[in-house]
Amino acid sequence: MADFPYDISELEKVLGYVYNDISLLRKALTHSSYSNELKLRHIDSECNERLEFLGDSVLSIIVSEYLFSHYTKRPEGELTKMRAEVVCEKALSKFALKIGLGNYLYLGHGEEKNNGRERKSILADAFEAMLASMYLDAGKNGKKMVARFLLPFIKDELELLAADGHGKDFKTLLQQIVQQVDGEVLEYVTVDESGPDHKKHFTVDARLNSNVIGRGEGASKREAEQRAAEQALKLFGE
Repeated sequence: MADFPYDISELEKVLGYVYNDISLLRKALTHSSYSNELKLRHIDSECNERLEFLGDSVLSIIVSEYLFSHYTKRPEGELTKMRAEVVCEKALSKFALKIGLGNYLYLGHGEEKNNGRERKSILADAFEAMLASMYLDAGKNGKKMVARFLLPFIKDELELLAADGHGKDFKTLLQQIVQQVDGEVLEYVTVDESGPDHKKHFTVDARLNSNVIGRGEGASKREAEQRAAEQALKLFGE
């Protein structure tokens, strides 16, 4: 197999992990188009599809455990939706782009010409395969090492989703209603903050002219504010 398109040590720095068996990472970065081209030349090469299968499960259990332990008051249905949003193709391809994963992929000539290094499906699949390669390479510490790398991306994505109210910006909607009456003052007040730095829990009141009209909780102030605004909107019949 040819050398990596980019220096593999640079990718390891980004991952914060140095491989014991670099062939696992090579396999994770090998797209089926490249593997098939080698096979036509009678060169044995395995693509990343099996690793992608395992990586999907590793990703799911790590994210599920994080959501279960950090969002203790969310029902199962809501946790399922949250997980779906942070492990979807769109999210995973974004994570892959952040670490420049496309630069390291082995692609066939056709995929190379068709901008395969930027294709969301290819990036998302390679990201999952890479997680599996790290999981296998680290042995008994596999899940721990993957979680250390992965969770910062997941936390950032959850922050964005919380700020957007999972598709709805409740704070903006509430502000628009309040502004219809002159002189109304809407503010968000943090009334409780607990837990260690890695597992904070916030409680925020939405107050209109000092009167509490909503209360929300979350793993960040932004999320708690969105929840408070969502509750307040129900008070207004929205």
